Amino acid sequence: MSRPLPAVKLRLAERDALEKWAGRRKTAQGLATRARILLLADEGASNKAIAADLALDPATVSKWRNRFLRDRVEGLYDQPRSGAPRRIDDDKVEALVLDTLERRPEGATHWSSRLIAKRHGLSHTSVQRIWHAFGLKPHRTKNFKLSTDPDFVGKVRDIVGLYLDPPTRAVVRCVDEKSQIQALDRSQPVVPLQPGDVERRTHDYKRHGTTSLFAALDIATGQVIGQCQPRHRASEFLTFLDTIDANVPTDLDVHLVMDNYATHTTPEVREWLARRPCWQVHHTPTSASWLNQVERFFALLTEREIRRGVYRSVEELEQAIDTFLKAHNADPKPFRWTKSADQIIASVERFCLRTAQLEDG
Repeated sequence: MSRPLPAVKLRLAERDALEKWAGRRKTAQGLATRARILLLADEGASNKAIAADLALDPATVSKWRNRFLRDRVEGLYDQPRSGAPRRIDDDKVEALVLDTLERRPEGATHWSSRLIAKRHGLSHTSVQRIWHAFGLKPHRTKNFKLSTDPDFVGKVRDIVGLYLDPPTRAVVRCVDEKSQIQALDRSQPVVPLQPGDVERRTHDYKRHGTTSLFAALDIATGQVIGQCQPRHRASEFLTFLDTIDANVPTDLDVHLVMDNYATHTTPEVREWLARRPCWQVHHTPTSASWLNQVERFFALLTEREIRRGVYRSVEELEQAIDTFLKAHNADPKPFRWTKSADQIIASVERFCLRTAQLEDG
């Protein structure tokens, strides 16, 4: 004579949770099946009936019924598994990490996973897992350049102050030029994007001349005044300043953020600015173009238009830039500056201390 099945009586909160698991598409299928088992058990169905209804083995139904009665809803989750035993002990991991950080392979500048795997008697996939766990990427490198401007701190505080707390009754324009933009035409037609295949282009190209884009970004609105010129001398810069002047209301002060490039500081430019006392210039520190927000716009232009564009003439290139400007200004979004001057200065200080320690060591 078989023993009576233990009764499953769901509480209201438990029934709500199980019904959500059973009906939600994103629930893991195993968890959804267990929820259906308990919902049917709550209605008084036997293990055999539930197994037939859900196409399961009766032993599986019995397992989850008993697990629920013991641990309630928490018992329906998968329990952690021990997994296979480790084959690489801590000493081997430590030796691998230390070699990656402190040694260079003979005849190479950095380790590859296969080089260091051969040295330590491991598979390259094991090396990759260890590197991933410790955040090590020997194949990657970054360039940096520290500003040597003696007034670096003062200029950072001045410009970041403009970004975070712009003056009233004034506009702030970030100005610079992207010079020598090349009109490049590929030697063969571009093969377009296909399902399962990326766009393809030849590595060789034909040059059809260059242009320079002068741009002024309004930090409040994100709109950009742009003007292409064949060269980027002081005379072209003065022409661009006239364009900015024509697009700014006469009753507002103008704050220009720009670098100390030679074309920005000629006597003619200084005289032009001196005749306009409501215009104030804020120079970025040397080797700190990242402080000028218009550089972010130039990065967008390069990424979305220039890098993959095909231009058979300078006129075609300038037309593409003009189209990009119009599309940008039709739905402008200002770049959001988040770091304070103190945060920037502290970050640079930490980096300087770190490089000094490496040099001393």
